[in-house]
Amino acid sequence: MRLTATTIGVAILAASPLAAQDAKVPFYQEKSNLLVFIGPDGREHPVKSPADWQKRREHILANVQLVTGPLPDASQKVPLDVQVVETVDLGKVIRKKISFVPEKGDRVPAYLLVPKGRPGRGPAMLCLHQTVAIGKDEPAGLGSNPDLRYALELAERGYVTLAPDYPGYGEYKFDAYAHGYASATMKGIWNHIRAVDLLQSLPEVDPERIGVIGHSLGGHNSMFVAVFDPRIKAVVSSCGFNSFFKYYGGNLAGWSHQGYMPRIAEVYGKDPKRMPFDFTEVVAALAPRPFFTNSPLRDSNFEHSGVEDCLRAARPVYELLGAKGNLVEVHPDCEHSFPPEARKAAYEFLDKAIGGRGQRSGFRVQGLGFGVREVVSFGEAES
Repeated sequence: MRLTATTIGVAILAASPLAAQDAKVPFYQEKSNLLVFIGPDGREHPVKSPADWQKRREHILANVQLVTGPLPDASQKVPLDVQVVETVDLGKVIRKKISFVPEKGDRVPAYLLVPKGRPGRGPAMLCLHQTVAIGKDEPAGLGSNPDLRYALELAERGYVTLAPDYPGYGEYKFDAYAHGYASATMKGIWNHIRAVDLLQSLPEVDPERIGVIGHSLGGHNSMFVAVFDPRIKAVVSSCGFNSFFKYYGGNLAGWSHQGYMPRIAEVYGKDPKRMPFDFTEVVAALAPRPFFTNSPLRDSNFEHSGVEDCLRAARPVYELLGAKGNLVEVHPDCEHSFPPEARKAAYEFLDKAIGGRGQRSGFRVQGLGFGVREVVSFGEAES
């Protein structure tokens, strides 16, 4: 089916190529004032209701697609044809090395981790890796960094977890551009939507209790897929974003290579002022769903005050949608890392949002009562 509506009370843009490429999509010069939308008359109007916000949100999704290229139509879906390559008993968890088909002519390698002895259907997490050669191996617990084994740790906590490779990493050698994509980012979004399809198909998974988590590359990819897929009910982004204006002082070269969105250079001159969207809008477009960010104070990739700019812009939208407490932040005193205390806070956040240790099932539009959390005393961790 086409992703046109959400079960959490706010409609989702019908993500068609025409919607993304329509030259009439309004350009918002000011991307931090989100309680306005540009009407058909070309004038700004105040956002006073969820219906008003939906108009601005539709513009955000359309403007994101001007940079990433259009979200594929649902007709591109084919049977997932899941194949199990290897099964390993880890004691508390069964780890399966699998692959699945996101579209014709493609197969994505992934790890599926299933907790042993869990009765009935339970929560699941899509776990997206950072920029690392081993790709999916790292969150699955096969890498050398103990701070990034979140797929394994969450499985040990009782979540079914799925960790796929991103294009060009791990065992996944797929040329998105040769297959008509305008960005690797959009190919990733599509693959991750299909990964949610896979999770929903499993007998161990409650289809209404699926979240996403990622660090760095996985941090912003978690946000991107959640913006387009309303089935994702909670989002954890570690070291994943800040305002384009504060990303290396506004130098967007790092966002414009073939692994991300080349149009940032080719069409928008790597200039934040010309960009159709910013992460101020991406964070807000996740509302009212629970969103957790681990944003270290000394992250050289995503400078801290630029994260604060995004959260400050998004808070009024969360408040408008009755979910003020669902926007959660921690700020450990470390570099580009996901230290133990931050992961503990993220896992407790997920337990309350979808894990059944607070909300038993489903997700309500109303805030879950997390409250904004400032954590700045974790100490230094290696980046």
